Amino acid sequence: MLTQLLRDEGGFIISAELVLVATICVIGLVVGLSEVQHSINAELNDVADAIGALNQSYFTSGFHKLDFNGICHAASYGSIFTDFSDDCDCNQCDISCDRPTPEGPKGVGGFGGTCAGTCAGF
Repeated sequence: MLTQLLRDEGGFIISAELVLVATICVIGLVVGLSEVQHSINAELNDVADAIGALNQSYFTSGFHKLDFNGICHAASYGSIFTDFSDDCDCNQCDISCDRPTPEGPKGVGGFGGTCAGTCAGF
């Protein structure tokens, strides 16, 4: 049984070359997935801009029915809606990654401590 174990060549040996290839593959996957994320954000921003550019204003006229004596028997009033531009319509807001900002110490600015009157600047 010991001789069979020594002659057995079936198995997997982790070598430096395999670690290098696996590291390069993982780095490539991270970069590729980051580019996919940016592409998806850009396309969703385009869709949001297209929806924001739609003019949703409308106008419906009313009608009424008068008899021969000038008495109104039925009436339906019209309606109007004017669509104004919202905040983020037509690419006014940027969807992108921001640079990281360091955290402040706990209890400063109303975060993590008592915030009685300390949140006025936010």
